[in-house]
Amino acid sequence: MTTDSTQNSQPSLTSDDSEAIIAASELPQHIAIIMDGNHRWAKKRHLPGAAGHRAGAKRLREIAEACADLGVKNLTLFAFSTENWQRPSREVSLLMDLMRHVMQNDLQELNRREVRLRIIGDRGRFADDIKAQMAECEALTKDNTRLNLSVAVNFGGRWDIVEAARAVAAQVAAGTLQLDDIDEECFAAQTALGHIPNPDLLIRTGGDHRISNFLLWDLAYAELIFTEDYWPDFNARKLAEAVAEYASRIRRFGGRS
Repeated sequence: MTTDSTQNSQPSLTSDDSEAIIAASELPQHIAIIMDGNHRWAKKRHLPGAAGHRAGAKRLREIAEACADLGVKNLTLFAFSTENWQRPSREVSLLMDLMRHVMQNDLQELNRREVRLRIIGDRGRFADDIKAQMAECEALTKDNTRLNLSVAVNFGGRWDIVEAARAVAAQVAAGTLQLDDIDEECFAAQTALGHIPNPDLLIRTGGDHRISNFLLWDLAYAELIFTEDYWPDFNARKLAEAVAEYASRIRRFGGRS
């Protein structure tokens, strides 16, 4: 069994799927996804772990395009956490090469489909060529408005909160912000995703039921959906099903419906 044949056998999103979801309820403005299960997907098929990561990388563009087709305005993908550096060096090297490959090969199509790409996380630890590619991707797509795609690499929710606290503290020290003026809105503006609405829906693939240090500030009132599907098996149709599930829920935000 090859990764390509598995990828091509997955059903895609149709206009009927999109219309059914939009008719059911208002779409989420922002979907966040923890893309988990690549290695287990490969192991289940008696393939090397690298095959799972490659299959997962191919899935990224399909899901971004499906979100754009649905009318979702913001998509954030958890690609590489601050803790992922602890993995074997060979696996980390493969993930870096895949990052290069995706930015080089998928960028033009994402740009054609009017997707704006942002990279969030600490870039300091990446090789210079990767950092240059990140800057190029952001510059090329900066004027696109159909979908805001944020990819979190070397990112952690705790890191994000600490960075925001430092930014607020620096403003207070500089005299541009008064202590009494610090509130949730002020603080949120300094987080990595402070420029877009908080996620309405978090999807985690791979069967685990935790958020793994992802967007700790932003996910306070997100609807959570955990699926047993490994990331390489999570296609546009399954995204549509998750959005339909989201649309069926009543969101109270601590109040009464």
